[in-house]
Amino acid sequence: MSERNIRVEPVVGRAVEDQEVEIVERKGLGHPDSICDGIAEHVSQALASAYIDRVGKVLHYNTDETQLVAGTSAPAFEGGEVIEPIYLLITGRATKEYQGTRIPTETIALRAARDYFQKHFPLVDFGTDIIVDVKLGEGSGDLQEVFGEEGQQVPMANDTSFGVGHAPLTETENIVLEAERQLNGRYSVDNPEVGTDIKVMGKREGNEIDVTVAAAMVDNYIEGLDDYDDAVGGIREFVTDLASEYTDRSVEVHVNTADDYEEGSIYLTTTGTSAEQGDDGSVGRGNRANGLITPNRSMSMEATSGKNPVNHIGKIYNLLSTDIAESVVEEVSGIREIRIRLLSQIGQPIDKPHVADASLVTEDGVEVGDIEDEVEAIIDRELANVTSITKRVIDGELTTF
Repeated sequence: MSERNIRVEPVVGRAVEDQEVEIVERKGLGHPDSICDGIAEHVSQALASAYIDRVGKVLHYNTDETQLVAGTSAPAFEGGEVIEPIYLLITGRATKEYQGTRIPTETIALRAARDYFQKHFPLVDFGTDIIVDVKLGEGSGDLQEVFGEEGQQVPMANDTSFGVGHAPLTETENIVLEAERQLNGRYSVDNPEVGTDIKVMGKREGNEIDVTVAAAMVDNYIEGLDDYDDAVGGIREFVTDLASEYTDRSVEVHVNTADDYEEGSIYLTTTGTSAEQGDDGSVGRGNRANGLITPNRSMSMEATSGKNPVNHIGKIYNLLSTDIAESVVEEVSGIREIRIRLLSQIGQPIDKPHVADASLVTEDGVEVGDIEDEVEAIIDRELANVTSITKRVIDGELTTF
């Protein structure tokens, strides 16, 4: 048996697919909260890479307090304008000097923010439509108690906290996640009138699934109300077809339900995000580490994006628990649903959590005791390899929102 404290037990209650009501949400790439998550994480990756390049290791930093204050705009068919710019504040802590080497942390952060906007939000003119400010307090370069003693292979937990992951995704979760990703992916290539701010809410009652999509439309590509209505209809048809790939249940799709055509009140934007007009944002208020908001599941309230990937449990254990859940479902037969909870204890090695708890719903005829050893072995293996999460985060292989 493993020396780690690993527990495997049956879930108390029904699998999510068996529950009468399920609710799932995803805030898309251009949602103000997701913008903050994306910027915080991109800056985090840039800082970590710069530290490795300059001093050979990741130093103390966190950028998980990024805030967005909405601007003001005047959208209009065939093109409006931003009147007051969006304001974004990148804030947190960063080590600016280590053993005589100075690191230009705020310059690195600003450059990373600019690159992120140019890649993901080309309609937002950096420096004009959005003003970005960086205020990083000084982190300590010799925080050995934070990262462990020099030369130590496994860092010590920075906090007594926990992470939660689950697998597999339900039909409704898959629909919600893929609807936003594909609307902001392959669909947007041929439909530039669809902005990046796409929020998807899924509701399942019994075998009937409702999907509500809020999609910001880009005024420059829409000549009038008929064009707008065609764009809304295109999204409805696309999501309906996509949903059929994941379920045989009845699916109804609603798009921009707050529109009032008679009053001329529609979801029209200049930049493709509601951040241009009244919607503020903060890190950690949106999607969890698996990209969804799932009230039917156990969730951590930690803000994953922007946290240091070396020993910050709020980041590492949420990503790792999801990885473990997916690995167990892939490798062990007979599991309908698994929830993984990892609890740390401050100052203890992150590969040895205070407890690692796996709760299972098994298929008919399969007892938890029949597969307990297999599940425990996978959890033990993944915990032993916990430091790989750090590299995968820095390399951008793992998403945090």
